[in-house]
Amino acid sequence: MKSQHSGFTLIELMIVVAIIAILAAIAIAQYQDYAIRAQVSEGASLADGVKSSIAEYYQNLGRFGTDNQSFGLATPVSISGRYVSQLDASNGIIDVTFGGTSHANIQGQHLIFSPIIHTGSIEWVCNRSNTLSEKYVPPICRH
Repeated sequence: MKSQHSGFTLIELMIVVAIIAILAAIAIAQYQDYAIRAQVSEGASLADGVKSSIAEYYQNLGRFGTDNQSFGLATPVSISGRYVSQLDASNGIIDVTFGGTSHANIQGQHLIFSPIIHTGSIEWVCNRSNTLSEKYVPPICRH
């Protein structure tokens, strides 16, 4: 008489473990990219706060100031966050430098916002340093 066994064989269990490992590897990579994009968004948020000071300066004087102080801002290293080491505004161009506790993939990288004047109004164009991957920057910065 043959006994009946129920359950998975060793091969079936190994296949399930392999599938779970593959899915976990994909999820970890996607989460890492998501976390880095969140860190880069901190730089964009800090820059948004500075844009209004630069625009006001330009509207009042018809030109751009030479440094943070001329725009009434704190020193570049004083404008920082958890992932941003400094924010420099010179000649209207905002240069966000990533540092602090930011991920190694963006340490020392730059997110740059440049003003373009259109009949009295300012439009901001976003650029990035060559080594900052496009997948990490906000959609407005992807060209």
